[in-house]
Amino acid sequence: MAETSVKKCYSASEKATIALEALKGNLTYNELTKKYAVHATQITHWKNQLREGVVGIFSHSKEKIDYEKDQLIEELYRKIGQLEVDRDWLKKKSAVFGR
Repeated sequence: MAETSVKKCYSASEKATIALEALKGNLTYNELTKKYAVHATQITHWKNQLREGVVGIFSHSKEKIDYEKDQLIEELYRKIGQLEVDRDWLKKKSAVFGR
């Protein structure tokens, strides 16, 4: 009878924990493999994803702030434009009533 292997699905939290431990370097890959029952290649993959993802955390926050600032500026220009139209209309109407 052949042994069937059951593939375990790891949550994002579990992957992050394992990747962080690998990144810290306190345990060897053999120790991590035994502790979490994950192949060393998979641990290396998650560790690399963590390294790449960390940069994104900081860059996305700046991009988000810049986007929100651009949205605010666009909205303010729209309001200024509407106020100018309203002002010009009021000038025309006041000239008609003022004569």
